[in-house]
Amino acid sequence: MKGFWTKGRIFFLLLLFLVFFLLNLSWVWRWMYPVYYPEIIKKASEQYQLNPHLILAIIQTESKFLHHKTSKKGAIGLMQIMNDTAEWILERSGYAKNATQSLQEPEINIELGSWYLRYLLDLYDGNLIAALAAYNAGQGNVTRWLKTGVWDGNYSTINQIPYGETRHYIQRVIYNFERYNEVYGDDYWYSIGFTSHLNHLDVKFFMLINTCTNVFFSKFQLQNMIYLL
Repeated sequence: MKGFWTKGRIFFLLLLFLVFFLLNLSWVWRWMYPVYYPEIIKKASEQYQLNPHLILAIIQTESKFLHHKTSKKGAIGLMQIMNDTAEWILERSGYAKNATQSLQEPEINIELGSWYLRYLLDLYDGNLIAALAAYNAGQGNVTRWLKTGVWDGNYSTINQIPYGETRHYIQRVIYNFERYNEVYGDDYWYSIGFTSHLNHLDVKFFMLINTCTNVFFSKFQLQNMIYLL
């Protein structure tokens, strides 16, 4: 038995104990799944009849709350909206025409992204999975897949979706959506927390901490440590 208790195994056991202890603390989960811009998100969720945790899940998946993020494909801001998509939204939403010039602004980005998400949900008769697929792959592709029988629109059959990125995107958003529902619940939105007053530098700092936390406390890391034991 003495050979079993190597320094490496003792270290991993202590680390696992620490992780399981921390995962029982509510503030750790809120650290891993933060809420920024809550007033903006709450306003958009009420205006477009969306679950605020769904908006948070999309932002967490798309940009991890980095409002200045621009992808290699040109998607901009918190909800990663393409310029041509923003222009299409503006033509139909009645929003200010110069909004495309300010897509990095949280309020504008969340407003347009939420409008588009509501549109997609209505387009696919409330089918959240189809709406998320369209948010990532484009409504033209998803509509074609559904009409031609490539995919039936259900979460259980997302392996039928031709784009691996879209399959992974749906899984990530749904996972984050479930985590936000568990961590905050409906009561949170009756009293908005202090994070609504953070400036952009504060958000960057807390997102750096959040990224480090996710690395150490994700289920993937737990599974790897157990395997190594």
